[in-house]
Amino acid sequence: MLVAVGAGLAVALAFAFWHRPQEPPAGIGVVPEPRTAAQAVAPVSTQVTVHVSGAVHKPGLVVLEAGSRVADAVAAAGGGLPGSDLGRINLAAVVTDGVRLVVPWFDSGIQEEQEFQDGDSHGFPVDVNRAGVDRLVELPGVGEVLAARILAYKDAHGPFTVLEDLLDVPGIGEGKLAGLRDFAVVDQ
Repeated sequence: MLVAVGAGLAVALAFAFWHRPQEPPAGIGVVPEPRTAAQAVAPVSTQVTVHVSGAVHKPGLVVLEAGSRVADAVAAAGGGLPGSDLGRINLAAVVTDGVRLVVPWFDSGIQEEQEFQDGDSHGFPVDVNRAGVDRLVELPGVGEVLAARILAYKDAHGPFTVLEDLLDVPGIGEGKLAGLRDFAVVDQ
């Protein structure tokens, strides 16, 4: 009798194995297909959008090819108005997506200079010795935490003498410094 029960169980298991579904239920034991190189790499944008304001003919958003310079952004905004002070911004700097560029007026009166020192946005370059958090966060790769570290380091050690002094700030390495070179300066 035990042999008959064992034989019946063996037949039932063989039947179940032979007639099992070919594909597992959704989500169980399914291994995703490997991605192709085209699927694995996110598309790289070939354009950047820049907000140009201040002493230009057509202030607003301009769309440029990636790698464009500040001069290209100013030209796309209709060029500088009579009385614009293009000498106060680095026209050769490469623009990054989402940056705001303010073309200043030639009038370098005390009020405008004070506004610049207080951290209002007046384009690039940013003087890291005079800028506050609001101005430092406009630099590429600098958020509020890193801006606060820059200010804390400056408060503890005095003004920066050269841009390379930023390497002493926790969170700034050679790569970050290289990305800041076109956007930041050190004036004393």
